Amino acid sequence: MPFRHNKPRAEAKEALKAAIATLSRAKLVEEDESYLHYEFTSLLLRFVDDVEFLFDDQTHMIHFRSASRTGYGDLGVNRKRMEEIRRLAEGKL
Repeated sequence: MPFRHNKPRAEAKEALKAAIATLSRAKLVEEDESYLHYEFTSLLLRFVDDVEFLFDDQTHMIHFRSASRTGYGDLGVNRKRMEEIRRLAEGKL
C-alpha cells in the first residue's frame, strides 16, 4: 500500500530521504523531482535490492517498489524493510 504524504512533495521527499538515511547499507543512486531509487546491500552475501519511490502529486501518494535483483525469495526482507521505512517516516510526510 502506498504511503500518503500531506506536505508538499519536496518536503515529503526530504523527510523520506532523512528516514532512509538512518538505515544501514542504503545508497541513493538516482533522484529527480518525483522519483528516488536506492540500492540496499545485504551484510553477508552482498546481495543488492532495488527500492524505488514515485511521488504522485495528484493523489498525494508515494508509490514504492522493493525487489531483490537475484534469487527467488528474500525471506521477507523487502517487506520488512518497507514496513521499517513506513514506521520511520510516519508523521513526517
